[in-house]
Amino acid sequence: MLSEGDFNALIITLKLAAVSTIILLLLGTPLAWWLARTRWRYKFLIEAMVALPLVLPPTVLGFYLLITLGPHGAVGGLMNWLGAKPLAFTFSGLVIGSVVYSLPFVVQPLQGAFAAIGTRSLEVASTLRASPLDRFFTVEIPLARSGFLTAAVLGFAHTVGEFGVVLMIGGNIPGQTQVLSIAIYDHVEVLEYSQAHWLSGGLLIVSFLMLMVVYALNRRFLVTQP
Repeated sequence: MLSEGDFNALIITLKLAAVSTIILLLLGTPLAWWLARTRWRYKFLIEAMVALPLVLPPTVLGFYLLITLGPHGAVGGLMNWLGAKPLAFTFSGLVIGSVVYSLPFVVQPLQGAFAAIGTRSLEVASTLRASPLDRFFTVEIPLARSGFLTAAVLGFAHTVGEFGVVLMIGGNIPGQTQVLSIAIYDHVEVLEYSQAHWLSGGLLIVSFLMLMVVYALNRRFLVTQP
């Protein structure tokens, strides 16, 4: 069963995943749309930067984020100068690390969904005098709904399961920055396998169910898409 510490870690994990997913969708949607539509010859540089967390070891990314957000880093130093607390080893720091590390899991599905729409529907909407903003919200977003579903689920699930980045940037502070993946590691380290089984099994089941829902709904969207 869950102890008080495990329950706190669960709450922090769910809160972190929810906040990070919302931010990822807000930031990732315009970026993915631009990558899908632009003809800039050097867009591959942006795509490589977005995809970098896929190949970069989490501890490496977490280390540089820790340096950047720490009291002597670029962002942390600015926070000190402004009289604010540095973001390292805080929940806000966890959010920043999660957003950076999960960015490709949101941008790439959205980019693929926008690219698959093509230009015909947009041209039809344009002939009806729809503004670019209208075309985006009334044509592109509804047609890309399967991409949004995939992006949201992958971003949420990836944040829930992250270990290396959150450990480097947030540490292991119970009730503040300790998430489920770190709690599992702590239980295994002291040979509390029963507690580790409860937490790991729960994450395994939830992750499988989330992916199952994504695949089922995407299949339904493909069948019903005109």
